[in-house]
Amino acid sequence: MNALYWLIDTILWLYMVALIGGAILSWLVAFGVVNTRNRFVFLIGDFLHRVTEPVLGPVRRFMPNLGGVDISPLIVILLVIFARRLLRDLFF
Repeated sequence: MNALYWLIDTILWLYMVALIGGAILSWLVAFGVVNTRNRFVFLIGDFLHRVTEPVLGPVRRFMPNLGGVDISPLIVILLVIFARRLLRDLFF
């Protein structure tokens, strides 16, 4: 059972890292720090978008309009942290 807990916890942690990376990359692109014409930056951004958007999209639909501020990654990160702690309590 420890191996199963470790696997699920690691996947949730990696997803949380992808959410944070996607948010930081979107800020860097918005402020012109990095350029998406660079193939490497485009590939990373595309990967992070494809991984995180299936979860962030439904959360955005239920969030009120906050004037251009997207807090959906924060909501999903809090849910991932909750799921990790719930799993820890269930397994131990």
